Amino acid sequence: MENKKYYGWKGFFPLLTFLAIYLGSGLICAALGYGGDSFKQVPRMAALVGALLVCMCMGGKERNLEYRMDTFCKGMSNQGTMIMIMVFLLAGAFSGVAKAMGGVQATANLGLSLVPTQFMFAGLFLISAFMATAMGTSMGTISAVGPIAVAVAESAGLNLALAISTVLGGAMFGDNLSMISDTTIAATRGCGCEMRDKFKMNGVIAAVAAVLAMVIYTVVGSAAELTGDFSYEFIKVIPYIFILVFALTGCNVFILLLAGIGVAGRHWLRDQFLRYPRLCAGYGQRHERYV
Repeated sequence: MENKKYYGWKGFFPLLTFLAIYLGSGLICAALGYGGDSFKQVPRMAALVGALLVCMCMGGKERNLEYRMDTFCKGMSNQGTMIMIMVFLLAGAFSGVAKAMGGVQATANLGLSLVPTQFMFAGLFLISAFMATAMGTSMGTISAVGPIAVAVAESAGLNLALAISTVLGGAMFGDNLSMISDTTIAATRGCGCEMRDKFKMNGVIAAVAAVLAMVIYTVVGSAAELTGDFSYEFIKVIPYIFILVFALTGCNVFILLLAGIGVAGRHWLRDQFLRYPRLCAGYGQRHERYV
């Protein structure tokens, strides 16, 4: 207790710094006429860094930087909270890399090419469920697969609202069972149970709803023909299969996500080298052999 220092209202300085940078820059940009993009001109991460710097400056002259950093890190030492944050960040990184290398489009096209048109709604449900289970995020699945479902519905003349509902249902179903979801990890740690126990219990509950949804989607399915280009490269689907398979084996979530990012990133680099061969012109024979 003797080493603690109470700042009173000055303890709000980091929060006020964040708000001043983020909200202040947004208001200034709005006054300058940036419109709806006013609050996007200065990233929130930049405002967060500014607030962290203020934290590092607090503590008085008698506190060196090492002590301040140790104190700051100890303030984040709640294991459950930090694990959720790390999983959320890694899952977001994996989703971003996999999407950048075309994995979402390839996976959706693979599913659409395998599903008969009379089961198109059921197929969209399965695609969304697979994506959400592999990505660990329902909202990320909706934002990624939603535009594809809209394009499919418009090209085939299907009911647009029903097509979107299949994506919503599949995304929630997959996120509920995903072992790399931050909400799943929060639930298991909060209840003090094993991940596989939650998976078994939720699997039984969610499977009933999924079967009923599949029956309904099959009954109201349409035999309209799809138009457009639904080609795909199977190699771009591998990162999602990799994540899903090894998650079911009980692999450590951090190792799993880091490996998944590496697998997806390798394919992304390959695509960049193939798309822009001049990028590797100055990197020697080793990179040319890689291409």
